[in-house]
Amino acid sequence: MVAAMALFALLDANSKLLAGRYPADQVILARYATLLAALFAARAVVPGIGGSLRTAHPFLHLARASAMIGSAFGFFLALKRIPLAEGYLVYFTAPFMTLGLAAIVLGERTGRAVWGWSLLGFAGVALAMWPGLSAEGPWGAYLWALFGTVCYAIVLTINRLLRHETGAAVLILWSSLPGLIVIAPFAAMSWVPPTAFDLAALAANGLFAGSATLCLAIAFRHDSAARLAPLEFSALIFAVGFDLALWGVWPRAWTLGGAAIVVFSCLMSQRAAMAGQRKPSGKT
Repeated sequence: MVAAMALFALLDANSKLLAGRYPADQVILARYATLLAALFAARAVVPGIGGSLRTAHPFLHLARASAMIGSAFGFFLALKRIPLAEGYLVYFTAPFMTLGLAAIVLGERTGRAVWGWSLLGFAGVALAMWPGLSAEGPWGAYLWALFGTVCYAIVLTINRLLRHETGAAVLILWSSLPGLIVIAPFAAMSWVPPTAFDLAALAANGLFAGSATLCLAIAFRHDSAARLAPLEFSALIFAVGFDLALWGVWPRAWTLGGAAIVVFSCLMSQRAAMAGQRKPSGKT
């Protein structure tokens, strides 16, 4: 889960560099095309690598692919019009949505301690970002960010439902091919010829997104939302690191204080979730 957050931070940084030159549908189309090309190239070299392409749950995969498309467009359109920090603050409501959906859809039990530490993690994010927030952007952008966040939480919930699917190939195929088919006509109408360097950056976007998606699927195959959802707040740590490495933006005292709270809350939520899993089923 933490690896997925690091890869998503890489994806966001790369998308931020591309967003001013290319439309959303072209960037997202390149992401899916890269994933499919990488999958079939790997299977041409090593036949059968990644497992079977067949699935017993096509409708779940199609629902997951639809939610992934919604999440990608939601965040891209939101972050074009509002600061990254404000978009991220909306995104950091995702762990609460994931915990709620896990309880409703999956029947997973979540103790009050996990919710409490998750709230503390969100408070740490708010503290880190507060000095730079203005809430003066257009409401449509915030709604796009909320839409993307809801779609992302749905993806995580479906990942848990698909935890018995074996192999990475089926996950890549069923998440990429529907998106490619749906987006291709729109991307063709607004296509901007990329430079060789930007073509490589667009392809890298696909590899980052695909790797992050696989990490999420593997994480939810092996553990519950109660343990995994709070770890999403670790994205703040990676965002701070990439800001410093790529744009030379040094973290402020507010940011460092918030990051410390995030790390502490993540560790404590893991401890609370593990303690809850060790209790007999008759206790809460």
